[in-house]
Amino acid sequence: MTYLLKDRRSAGRLLAIYLTEYTNSARALVLALPRGGVPIAFEIAQRLHLPLDLCLVRKLGVPERKELAFGAIGQNGVRVINESIVDYLHLSEAMMERVVKEEMIELERRDRLYRDERPFPDLTGKTIILVDDGIATGATIKAAILTLKARNPAAIIIAVPIAPVEVCEQLEKLVDRVICLHKPYELRSISLCYEDFSQTSDEEVQTLLASVDSSLIPV
Repeated sequence: MTYLLKDRRSAGRLLAIYLTEYTNSARALVLALPRGGVPIAFEIAQRLHLPLDLCLVRKLGVPERKELAFGAIGQNGVRVINESIVDYLHLSEAMMERVVKEEMIELERRDRLYRDERPFPDLTGKTIILVDDGIATGATIKAAILTLKARNPAAIIIAVPIAPVEVCEQLEKLVDRVICLHKPYELRSISLCYEDFSQTSDEEVQTLLASVDSSLIPV
């Protein structure tokens, strides 16, 4: 079987090639969507000598079909719902609220684990490079975009290894630039695009964040 991508780290190195204009920029910051986006964002941040931090959002997965998202939530009450999926699958309000509550608990857990009371960086006037390991419906990245826009960045750039061409076109209307290595017309599963799509653990996220040059920690 031929894979489009080897693994997350190698995908990050490829994406960094398209972002060299931001090398050593004092006004740029790499933000990863954990957990899968962190290894990719780490490679970008290391190669461009930029600070790395996290943008915490959670996909709202359809029960029994967790990889299919009917929406996403972010911090500060941000919520994005894909109405077409909700209507097509006849998802009930009660079921959706149950999933929202479960994912909010996980969002808060990750915030405590990864940040350890460290404040979110000031994004005012900065160029944000927002990174994930792939985009399917776009709900999760849209929740991240809404979360970030509330913090007044100068620009938002999305950098991902793979996303459907239709979703990329939607995102281009919401942010300043979209960098995507592969844009298939149909994308059934992000995991099938990688030779190695091993789950990124909490420990790996913490290790990568701790490995970033201390002089680049965002403030």
